[in-house]
Amino acid sequence: MAGRHTNWRTLIMVVSLGILIAVELFGVALASGWALAGLFELGHIVGYALMALFSVAAGYAMVNLMRRVLKVERLTEGG
Repeated sequence: MAGRHTNWRTLIMVVSLGILIAVELFGVALASGWALAGLFELGHIVGYALMALFSVAAGYAMVNLMRRVLKVERLTEGG
């Protein structure tokens, strides 16, 4: 019976990569919204809106990155 086995080393590396890059992307998105709103004195509501807008862009970038990583990396090995 030929089964597929999970390559745990690669899986842990991909999950760790995803966590690291997601934290960095969302940190930059939130800091950018806060900084732009403060720099141009736009107020709290606009600052929160910018943070939300940039977070959506960061989420989109994160989803695309993980899709590409999963295409390249082999998470299973044929038995």
